[in-house]
Amino acid sequence: MSTIDASLEPAITAAKERLDQHTVEIVQRHFHESTGCPFWLQKKKELNFDPLTEVKCYDDLKKFPSFEDDWLRGGPVDRWIMNDYKDKPTYVFETGGTTGVPKSRVVVNDFREDYEIFSDTLPDQYFPKGGNWLMLGPSGPRRLRLAVEHLAQHRGGICFCIDLDPRWVVKMLKKGWMEQVKEYKKHCIDQAITILTANHNIKCMFATPKLIESLCEGLEERGMTMQDTGITGIFSGGTEFTPQWTRFCVEELFGGPAEESGIFMTPTYGNTLMGLACSKPVTAAEKYKISYYAPQPRAVTEVVSFDDYNQSVGYGETGRVKLTTLTPEFFVPGFMERDEGEREMPFETYPWDGVSGVRPFHEIASGTTVGVY
Repeated sequence: MSTIDASLEPAITAAKERLDQHTVEIVQRHFHESTGCPFWLQKKKELNFDPLTEVKCYDDLKKFPSFEDDWLRGGPVDRWIMNDYKDKPTYVFETGGTTGVPKSRVVVNDFREDYEIFSDTLPDQYFPKGGNWLMLGPSGPRRLRLAVEHLAQHRGGICFCIDLDPRWVVKMLKKGWMEQVKEYKKHCIDQAITILTANHNIKCMFATPKLIESLCEGLEERGMTMQDTGITGIFSGGTEFTPQWTRFCVEELFGGPAEESGIFMTPTYGNTLMGLACSKPVTAAEKYKISYYAPQPRAVTEVVSFDDYNQSVGYGETGRVKLTTLTPEFFVPGFMERDEGEREMPFETYPWDGVSGVRPFHEIASGTTVGVY
């Protein structure tokens, strides 16, 4: 079992101290009458401790009960709006909802701030400032579409989008309408290729693994390659990211690593509740292993024991992914994700724990429809 590089200890300690301080500030904000949202101010009355006086570090968040999925389903959604944000323009984003009521998150600035932080991680060589973007992913009431659009604008470009309704795809899959699913995917790819071949100077793209593969196939049918589109930077995300797929994508679809193909792809792990976790650089030397690191201190991911959600597993061991969100407008302590993976060590760029091998949590995997797009 490898150990953490001793030279990283000062950075790890500093990151932990920053997280502890940030946690206290965020809890104070969410539980103070003048700033907190109605949901947490009401929930405070039900707790057996006082968050304002008894949360003094990140570890103290274990005092909160498990965050329940259903708290985010149904209305009134404005119970999540911070008292000092009541007069600000507010968005609502949905996640889930393939069947039943979707989870909702109200947002004022978070999606912009999350993606501006992410922007700083993108290499300008492949994601040129001023280059236009294509958003090849889910549209509708989802954070991702507006977030990618803001990312493009933040970097000086314009974002082109397609129509894609994943809920309709799930319904077709459940009915066994495979021919219709195939046609719908073709419809989405046709939209993308039409935009890419319309001389819009598109240099960057968001797409999921399945849609990247489908796009490359659609281009090939037209006698084209990804290089022919002019795209040099691809930001991607989705549960379909595996070392095997990444190797196939880089070596077969793109024609080699970025220095050879001219196309750079960065995997990410994110959702409407967390924001965006960046990946450690993915290389052939490490067999295309993908390790994600949450954007601390705004969000924290832990890999915890299947038997005790307050206990982290050892490095390299498997557990369930536990998410905590800590922003000025959204507080979620200990949300159990529908994913599992392996705990990864801190490294120079992100001196805190990461997670690799992300996949559906084994106890619910059989009932989960993944990889819709």
